[in-house]
Amino acid sequence: MSVLVWLLIPVAGAFVAGLWSAWATRRRENKRGVRDHAGVRGYEAFRAAMERAPADS
Repeated sequence: MSVLVWLLIPVAGAFVAGLWSAWATRRRENKRGVRDHAGVRGYEAFRAAMERAPADS
C-alpha cells in the first residue's frame, strides 16, 4: 500500500502542474480590455518615439 502512496505523489504533482500550466497560459485581456497585439503595437510605437532624436527647443 505504501508503494501506491509513493506512486501517487508524482502523479498528483503532474496533475497539479498541468492545471497550473493551463491556468498560466490562458488567453486573457487586461483590465482595459486590450489584447496582446494592441499592447505590442503600443510598445513598438513607444520604443520608436524613444529612439527619435529629441526636438530642439
